Amino acid sequence: MRTELESLTKWQIADFDIPTSAYIHIPFCRRRCYYCDFAVSIVGDKGRGDNSGTIVEYVEMLCREIEISTALGKPLETVFFGGGTPSLLSVEQLAHILAVLEKQFGIAANAEISMEVDPGTFDLANLKGYRNTGVNRLSLGVQAFQDELLKYAGRSHTVTDIFVAIELIGKVGFPEFSIDLISGLPHQTLEQWQNSLETAISIFPTHISVYDLIVESGTAFGRQYKPGCQPLPSDDMTVQMYKLAQKALTSAGYGHYEISNYAQSGHQCRHNRVYWENRPFYGFGMGAASYLSGQRFTRGRTRREYYEWVTSGCAIDCQPALTGDILLETLMLGLRLAEGLNLSALTRQFGEKTLEEMWKCLQPYHRQGWVQFVDIDGKTVDLYDRQDLPNCGHLHLTDPEGFLFSNTILAALFERFQ
Repeated sequence: MRTELESLTKWQIADFDIPTSAYIHIPFCRRRCYYCDFAVSIVGDKGRGDNSGTIVEYVEMLCREIEISTALGKPLETVFFGGGTPSLLSVEQLAHILAVLEKQFGIAANAEISMEVDPGTFDLANLKGYRNTGVNRLSLGVQAFQDELLKYAGRSHTVTDIFVAIELIGKVGFPEFSIDLISGLPHQTLEQWQNSLETAISIFPTHISVYDLIVESGTAFGRQYKPGCQPLPSDDMTVQMYKLAQKALTSAGYGHYEISNYAQSGHQCRHNRVYWENRPFYGFGMGAASYLSGQRFTRGRTRREYYEWVTSGCAIDCQPALTGDILLETLMLGLRLAEGLNLSALTRQFGEKTLEEMWKCLQPYHRQGWVQFVDIDGKTVDLYDRQDLPNCGHLHLTDPEGFLFSNTILAALFERFQ
């Protein structure tokens, strides 16, 4: 048994890009939202930083995992603290984790260091401390601007908490500031969704993420609701909500650069693009996933499992992913981006025959206007009469129709290549 990075031979590492991104999972939440199926630990409203030693112990184990890991040669260009609620960390704990990352891997001078924060979990001193440690991008979990919808979703904050949080963030002046919203919540109306969008736009963050509610089995919503059935909005209503968001945000100057994400020019999330471009990344912490040299590994989803694994020396036995798996992941992730798939890169990695098979599968959707080809000059070209696809330029889903039917398109690709 070897540690995750020790299992990668020199020739394997040479065949793939060396990772320059790290995801850090902070699992603690005051309570579990009714839609959440993430790996989280509930600590209640006892405070921040240390809840009877729970957070202290976790930070110790997390840093031990980082210290055991092997650096592959390049400093980190993006670091993302996700959760959970990372803003339940004290400034000192966050600074300690970043110091361990810096010592082990190095952090580039212009690195994007992102942190998810929830309203009601920080004050001005906390934000100033986070900024001083190097955090330069905040993602605020708003979800809705109506107290009744926040209550239906099991959120632990109120609308008043949201505006207090936004005021504090403005005082500190983070270079990058994102707001998260959710559509399709129970009892949510089109008017409420429009109000949330307009309110978010009026705040004018550099980035807005818009997620359609997914009802996962095992969650409170999964036990209570069936998708498309009241009090959840109908499928037709969720389509209207998606189109409303696309129109409102793009009209306000936000570029729709990924299915669920909008950004002002120059403010896309660099870390998340690593995932969508299927590039390698380190992952640390309970339930975190990493992707190194074609191998994916996910840590245990409970603290007990994770602590036992770290105490054992992070011993694993990874198996390389199959070429077909890598192809499907590349197609699935790349088609989430507005620019879509780089056909030259696809041809180099998977060959012209794969490109031909992909095009045969996608032709019906091209005819429906859901898939477009853009040549190397950035010009949209109709390929209705062609049986082959040029191996340069980009292939992308149209906005909003192609994005709305992305699951249908991806299902066809999975059936073709599995």
